[in-house]
Amino acid sequence: MAGNGTPVTAGDRWLLPDGVEELLPAGAVRAESIRRDLLDLYQRWGYELVMPPLLEYTESLLIGLGADLDLQTFKVTDQLSGRSLGIRPDITPQTARMDAHSLRREETTRLCYAGSVLHTRPRSPFASRSPIQLGCELYGAAVVDADIEIVCLMLETLETAGLRKITLDLGHVGIFRSLMGELDLPDEAQRALFEALQEKSAAAMDDLLATLSLSDEWRVVLARLATLNGGIEVLDEAADVLAARAPEVIKAIEQLRQVASVVQQRCGPVEIHIDLCELHGYGYHTGLVFAAYAPGHGEAVANGGRYDDIGAAFGRARPATGFNTDIKTLLRLQDQQTTPALCGIFVPAELVGSAWSEICRLRAAGERVVVGLPGQPPAVDCDRELGGGPGTWSIKHLV
Repeated sequence: MAGNGTPVTAGDRWLLPDGVEELLPAGAVRAESIRRDLLDLYQRWGYELVMPPLLEYTESLLIGLGADLDLQTFKVTDQLSGRSLGIRPDITPQTARMDAHSLRREETTRLCYAGSVLHTRPRSPFASRSPIQLGCELYGAAVVDADIEIVCLMLETLETAGLRKITLDLGHVGIFRSLMGELDLPDEAQRALFEALQEKSAAAMDDLLATLSLSDEWRVVLARLATLNGGIEVLDEAADVLAARAPEVIKAIEQLRQVASVVQQRCGPVEIHIDLCELHGYGYHTGLVFAAYAPGHGEAVANGGRYDDIGAAFGRARPATGFNTDIKTLLRLQDQQTTPALCGIFVPAELVGSAWSEICRLRAAGERVVVGLPGQPPAVDCDRELGGGPGTWSIKHLV
């Protein structure tokens, strides 16, 4: 029976759950090529590969990352301990645990990873529930240079994966936090303001402000905050509008200005969009937040931000910044959607016995060699064929 009580027919037995997909050979080859290229890139930048487990105790897996991640987590009971286990929906908290508890280094630590995660529901209408998450995390550096490094590495990740004409969104959760700290509004009113800003609706913001006990000056400031998005010049406007009400805002604005300036110098023609209402991950991010968008794709293809002190739950509070992306999304968005070219050497079945040493030599040299099986036709995914005999082996190209 299906979960809704409907009988499962023979034709339904091979259906996958909604939002869960498989990669067939051509797609799997391209996905693995992306993974290898990007992990090699991260190694060149000094990031060390880690492989966290697929599931952990939920109190470790979900700590510090808010209720949203809890709702995204499949949970099971451990038959050995009786404790609750979670199948990871995000690898970031696992790397924070590894940095704080397993590695316990005092110096700056750079970690990278690539692995499957699982979500109870898709994060957007067309998103996968089983992404292959890939990313980098930098621990132990509270300076803006660390944020710049992570942003630049995220952009190089997308370029390496074949994505062009990327738009970089920059925001800073410290701006909203500073304003709320000055206002000291009730939690319910803060949540309402947060939601109105996320909608980016001036009308919704005006309606909400009319219900709050605020001075006229504060109404003007919060109404303007909802419109502060656009080019880098928005930062000048933000400084004029916000600084008088919350002096701490200036530090966040200057960080955004520095990040934007250096990224433009280092990363070439990338369009930068400032969005001071961008508050994704507000529950655990503590500073700069950023996201990358590709033409024709409404959702971010990569995102990240600063999330200091998440390791405190594991006994060591450490500055932290990082980003992640999904290999399946990169696969769909690659500029070149061509099928991989045929590549390989076919060995007819009748030659395999006498040619085994030659087959081993070719494979050791990096060639893909497919041996024929008795009664089976030649492999269709090879562009060459081995011929001749011992001492006279030769390779001919197939038409």
